[in-house]
Amino acid sequence: MRRPGGWWRRKSTPAKVETYTRWSYHFFGLIEIATVVLATVGTAGPAASAVFLPAACAHAALSMLTASRALDWLRGRRGRPVPLMWALGALSAAVAAGALALTATGPRGSDIAGTGVSMAGTVLIFGTGALALGMRERRKVGALVAGFGLGTGCVAVLLGMPAAAAFFTALWILVGAALLAFTSMFSAWLLNSVFELDEARETRARLAVAEERLRFGRDLHDVIGRNLAVMALKSELAVQLARRERPEAVEQMIEVQRIAQESQREVRDVVRGYREADLEAELAGARGVLAAAGIDCELTGRPAGLPPRVQSALGWVVREATTNVLRHGDATWCAVTVRTVEGRVVLTVENDGAGGGSGAGGGDGGDRPAGGDGTVRAPLSGGSGLAGLRERLAAVGGRLEAGRVGEDRFRLTAEVPLTTDGPVGEAAS
Repeated sequence: MRRPGGWWRRKSTPAKVETYTRWSYHFFGLIEIATVVLATVGTAGPAASAVFLPAACAHAALSMLTASRALDWLRGRRGRPVPLMWALGALSAAVAAGALALTATGPRGSDIAGTGVSMAGTVLIFGTGALALGMRERRKVGALVAGFGLGTGCVAVLLGMPAAAAFFTALWILVGAALLAFTSMFSAWLLNSVFELDEARETRARLAVAEERLRFGRDLHDVIGRNLAVMALKSELAVQLARRERPEAVEQMIEVQRIAQESQREVRDVVRGYREADLEAELAGARGVLAAAGIDCELTGRPAGLPPRVQSALGWVVREATTNVLRHGDATWCAVTVRTVEGRVVLTVENDGAGGGSGAGGGDGGDRPAGGDGTVRAPLSGGSGLAGLRERLAAVGGRLEAGRVGEDRFRLTAEVPLTTDGPVGEAAS
């Protein structure tokens, strides 16, 4: 079973910001209803409360719906909710005008005047906040705020409210609507910025992969391009000599054969160098990639002086662990430790944000039996990444452990003896 709150930990950072923004506007609707309840209970009387409360609930519900659809429009999931925005604007103006009219026609000596003004200001301020989410142009937002503020003052004067009271009422609504409109525009900007930053990080990662492919392509071109050109020339020469029945054609073909064999050997060297990982380079690359993804990376220990096969085996572990930290969970920090214990090199990669899924190890994320130290062991055959690492480490006498530690941490531990046998690069591909 999934633990309570696991749905939140499984969300990406942009999704968390969107969820927080969406529920903030739902909470604004509840605040609007609570404000009207506090203003009407015990002051407006039963008849006025029977009018104010349903109107406030209907306005709050329409505001929440409009804000939710506006957020979907900001993320490109649906069109701009123009009909809902017009309906919310009309309802806000109608409820505010009705509250002010009820204030002007209410019984003298009661508190209904203050209640009506509070009701009008509440619906106009919260309505402006929801409407501002559906507007990109600052001029339109400014016109909306000014229209509600000045319109309230004019309606109040026409209904017989004193000029000073009408002025301060309009000023209060103007300031409150402006503040909530600014909050809405800032929330929309922040939400879009978070998603754009996340897309930029993904683009940076893809560019890094493309750059590595280009580097490998350049290496292959430099190695075999010249040899292929020489082979083509010598083959053409051998054809011409063979047509003339000259014995030198055999020598030229022998030379072509020698160059082909040399090219095969050079290509194998390039591929071997590409497939064999250097631990120090992999650690530096992991730190850079994780930092680009906004994850703090702590490196402890130095791989200098380790045998090449040990570095190659552990370098592959760092590659796979870094990839899984980026792909699984929602990590904010990652710690990599390299140490030597009793003739064995131990590499530990630990990260947070594992939640219901997996972090560095990338297992299936289900419930697993816990070890004596509280670590939940991940089956090494659960994913192709871990299975490949197990084969590589087994080829050099090493072993791999991966599992959750606590609620949201994931730990991957690889051990390799200092004396290894067998080529690591060919252990598993």
